Amino acid sequence: MNIELLGSLIIIAGLCYWSAAKATQEQAYHAVKHHCQHLQIQMLDDYVALQNIHFKRTPHGQMQLIRTYGFEFSSTGNERYHGQIILSGRQIQSIQMEPYRMPEL
Repeated sequence: MNIELLGSLIIIAGLCYWSAAKATQEQAYHAVKHHCQHLQIQMLDDYVALQNIHFKRTPHGQMQLIRTYGFEFSSTGNERYHGQIILSGRQIQSIQMEPYRMPEL
């Protein structure tokens, strides 16, 4: 196998990974945005940031890519709180949020 072909394959694999990672990040963003709207709180910065990525075995023995994204939110507009969304492959496993102050009515 020549160097040009190997280089091309590496670039194509990198682009495929980047595309899949971007799609997963978009999915995480929309899930967090919907979750915040449902709780009537504000998602800050309109962004989820990749915090961790690792492999984990499923109960069936298959390797699954686990991604953890962080985000910030506010319930009153005065404080910033942190949250995380964990995805196993493209499935949402959990959305975790720090305890936050409820707005006074």
